[in-house]
Amino acid sequence: MQFLLAFVVAAPLLGAAAALLPAPPGLKGKSPEQAVLRHGVTVTGVILAAAIALALGFDHDAPSRFQATTDISWIQALNVRIHLGIDGISLPLLLMTALLFFLCALYSYFKLPAGPSPKAFVALLLVLESGTLATFAVLDLLLFFLAFEMVLIPMYFLIARWGGAQRQAAAWKFILYTLLGSVVMLLGLLLIGLKSGTFDMVALASDNGRELTHTTQILAVLAIGIGLAVKTPMWPLHSWLPDAHTAAPTVGSVLLAGVLLKMGTYGFVRILLPATPDGMATFAPYLGAFAAVGIVYGSLACLALARKGSKGDLKRLIAYSSVGHMGFVLLGIASMTPTGVNGALFANIAHGLITGLLFFLVGALKDRYGTADLDTLAGATGAALYGRAPRFGAFLAFAAVASLGLPGLAGFWGEMLALFGAFDPAEGLSRPAFLTYTAVGAFGTLLTAAYLLIVVRRVCMGDPKTASTEGTAPAALADIQRYEFAAWTPLVALTVLAGLWPAVLLGLTDPAVQKLLAGGNS
Repeated sequence: MQFLLAFVVAAPLLGAAAALLPAPPGLKGKSPEQAVLRHGVTVTGVILAAAIALALGFDHDAPSRFQATTDISWIQALNVRIHLGIDGISLPLLLMTALLFFLCALYSYFKLPAGPSPKAFVALLLVLESGTLATFAVLDLLLFFLAFEMVLIPMYFLIARWGGAQRQAAAWKFILYTLLGSVVMLLGLLLIGLKSGTFDMVALASDNGRELTHTTQILAVLAIGIGLAVKTPMWPLHSWLPDAHTAAPTVGSVLLAGVLLKMGTYGFVRILLPATPDGMATFAPYLGAFAAVGIVYGSLACLALARKGSKGDLKRLIAYSSVGHMGFVLLGIASMTPTGVNGALFANIAHGLITGLLFFLVGALKDRYGTADLDTLAGATGAALYGRAPRFGAFLAFAAVASLGLPGLAGFWGEMLALFGAFDPAEGLSRPAFLTYTAVGAFGTLLTAAYLLIVVRRVCMGDPKTASTEGTAPAALADIQRYEFAAWTPLVALTVLAGLWPAVLLGLTDPAVQKLLAGGNS
């Protein structure tokens, strides 16, 4: 188990280095391009298999205990250790990350985005995978920061070199926002480590902030919270996200929504809730307020983009929907209750699966039409997907109803539990304030349903009036290809599984959350 976890974290880096080397003559296939893309699929597939083996070997009777741990002294002067481990909170995120990277590598093998060398693309993808997996596996504050920052450069180049229109501006905006947030976050991490005498996240969780004064906790939460909120992204620190998603290649958008956004909310749960509980209690009402505003703001932005004549970009709309969905995650965390935090963790996984699928679908739609403009897709095609590509239309409709939180699918449980947590927040938090946030969040679910149903109607059924005046597109439209079906079906299956059997996920997270909120005591 120790070896498996270390292998899962380190193997992508070795794979990235190997991707830059010339392919052996027997493995080149039809071209060197094909060889390096096949290498990416192989490496991510092996890592996914190792992550599954790790999950199978995980002691499900003790999900609150860190397992597969490695603890080696690294920088003695600062008492920094290479400390790895997983529990019921991090294991689902680790598995989802490994799955999404494998599906993205598989998709790219058949549909490589236009750009420079495929070698560089695969190498950057694997470096990005190593950074995200390490973020969910490390148990040292400074190692967490290094892993957290490790993803910035690969994602910057994926957007800047393989993205679409306005990619340079979007890439710069992404890295400037996240770097500035990370500088502030580093100061907060150093403050906790130096004041408590340790950077070990397990020790800090067990201490539960007893070694830190109230002022220190407030400063730490403010500094670390800003860095995490930028990555989440929390309103009003979200403005880099729509541009990044709109410009990014399809797999970049999938990984940005499905994995990178989860790193911010994971930091709130793993670091701030257990290590600085008093500081979190001070800022929880404000965090809840920002979350509630983000839910409504994201939905209203999506409604504006979905409106006929607005020339809304479908990728941009899905990006704004992430602001709203991540608002539910932050609201659950702000409640500081087991119900709310479990809901936040569940919503994290649901959002990764569902929004990852949505970006796959929108990217494929853009490849077919050459545009993601909603007016063009609706007006010029009429009933394009239902009439001309029924399987594609079925996948898009499924992803939309899953995203709006239809009962029986994964999106429902996370949002519902987050609202329940806010309805009855932790002791000491203002219940009237959180009741207001609950009402605002519930209203946000109605707005979410409205814009997603508008999107389905316009893209799958078309706009009859516009279609009649503009004419219809050619009848031939490629339905889902085999490689697309292979890349998208696992996300559909897991969305249904998590929706029908939420105990699979909650059985892992709940004991770990109970222990975390109890100050390390089961």
